[in-house]
Amino acid sequence: MSFFVTPNADGAFDFTTAGYTVFVLLFIGLLLVGSAIFGSKKKMSVKQLVFSAMAIALAMVTSMIKIIDMPMGGSVTLLSMLFIVLVGYWYGLGAGLTAAIAYGVLQLIIDPYILSFPQMMVDYLLGFGALGLSGLFSNKKYGLIKGYLVGVLGRYFFTFLSGWIFFGMYAPETFPNAAVYSLAYNGCYIGAEALITLIIIALPPVSKALETVKKQAIS
Repeated sequence: MSFFVTPNADGAFDFTTAGYTVFVLLFIGLLLVGSAIFGSKKKMSVKQLVFSAMAIALAMVTSMIKIIDMPMGGSVTLLSMLFIVLVGYWYGLGAGLTAAIAYGVLQLIIDPYILSFPQMMVDYLLGFGALGLSGLFSNKKYGLIKGYLVGVLGRYFFTFLSGWIFFGMYAPETFPNAAVYSLAYNGCYIGAEALITLIIIALPPVSKALETVKKQAIS
């Protein structure tokens, strides 16, 4: 384990050069494999790879623009979850999950906070990966709104789970238990961003623009 991570002064772990290399290769591999598997033809696969990479890049940039930064981790960002949800909305469940997990790997590379391997899996791969569930509604009426809700609820579930199991010791005494604290704490920032995003994408001009982008992505 020490070959890939080393303990730091906060009691968490930092990646070694080998650890960063492994996860960078994993990120690239996920995108390439996902595009190859879930692209219906070669031309489509290349286009899907480009659009998916653009969406992940936009999500990464907007995740750094924090409208509200919570004291114990988590933040309300500039619609960063929406860009990952869009991949599933464009290309379906498989491609959505692939891009979302790749985004989780990228978050882990750029801003890691690792207490243990299970916590890393829940917070980064499962938590962000759940945003790909938007692909369940790729071809449904109001598919983007439905997909966004399901993806964000999936992320909320895993973030709640992590907060309860791995960070429950930080719950203040004013809360009955760690589970309630995790529900409330994580619900504040995830719910706030989700509400802002849903209001924005429900606006007719924005909705129309997003439909146009989808047509370009799948044409």
